[in-house]
Amino acid sequence: MFKALSNESRLQILQWLKEPEKHFVPHEGVDMREIGVCVSQVTDKLNMTQSTASQYLFILQRAGLIRTKRIGKYTYYKRDEEKISELAAYLNQKL
Repeated sequence: MFKALSNESRLQILQWLKEPEKHFVPHEGVDMREIGVCVSQVTDKLNMTQSTASQYLFILQRAGLIRTKRIGKYTYYKRDEEKISELAAYLNQKL
């Protein structure tokens, strides 16, 4: 998890996903709080290639910090609040 959080762009993605309605334009009427955001929304916001944004999202997913949901041809990403809370509790206890 720490390695995933060591990149400024990945950390920024997690911050944006905390309040997606404030940072992203809705994608085809999808409830961003419930479903998440599409990689194209993240790509536009980061102003980078889709392959780089996808790689960043994959790293966050592999670290357990975000969840994915596939709907049709799109994959949506949202924070895993439970895992983030566990990480915060761990840091609070250990540091």
